[in-house]
Amino acid sequence: MRTPAENAQLALLLEVTATPKPGNVDRDREYPDLRFEHFMTGAVGASEGLRMAAAGEPIGESFERAVDGMADQRGGNTQFGALLLLVPLVRASGTGELTPEYAAEVVGETTVADAAGFYRAFEHVDVGISDPPDEMKALDVRRGADAIPELEARELTLEDVLAASVERDGVAREWVSRFSRSFEIAERITSGEGSVPDRAARAFLEALASEPDTFVAKRHDEATARGVTEAARAALRGDADPDALAEELVDAGVNPGTTADLVAAGLFIALEDGLTV
Repeated sequence: MRTPAENAQLALLLEVTATPKPGNVDRDREYPDLRFEHFMTGAVGASEGLRMAAAGEPIGESFERAVDGMADQRGGNTQFGALLLLVPLVRASGTGELTPEYAAEVVGETTVADAAGFYRAFEHVDVGISDPPDEMKALDVRRGADAIPELEARELTLEDVLAASVERDGVAREWVSRFSRSFEIAERITSGEGSVPDRAARAFLEALASEPDTFVAKRHDEATARGVTEAARAALRGDADPDALAEELVDAGVNPGTTADLVAAGLFIALEDGLTV
């Protein structure tokens, strides 16, 4: 039987093998500087941090270690957002039970030290983020460890930090909503048909069609994000070809990365609930 950490690593691997996932790297599509092999290597590199989380080590320290290992490849940021979802879920599964309620308890128990670990993780890899609101400029995550004294002065936990980003970041939103979309995607994958990567690809398209991707909104704009959602809905209706949409978004450099992060989390939950591969 696989451990929670092993299932989290498998979830990262299964996510990148799923195709088509319009705009994202998968087994059939790559970007010139971000390739399939980088995601495979990132998943392997994250293993130590995932094991730490499963063993009950601090969330922030576990996350930083996972990101540090993930970044040990030439592609840069492959799974930062996915790991930010997976680490508390792995902690929940490894130390109690993988339910929305217990995952929320894990989040609620995070500390200022956990927030510091989160900030240090940004020193290992470049992450595409938007400018923070005025009241959070001293806590811009791009400052890395330099922002830790401000964290400590304000006594902000990791939950506090992420709660400040819910309006513009779908991963942060999961942290304060009991990972609602992650569990919903897990149900879709579990109830789907075909191979697990095929189920994951379908779940990706459904998730993309249900809500604009916040990473697309940050990297491009809200209108682009809404347009991608409309295109995903057309593909689900059969009015457009998902493979053609995938090619179009890759060519345009439009990457719905938050949706991919959610699918990785959903895959982990499904695997922990008994999904067979």
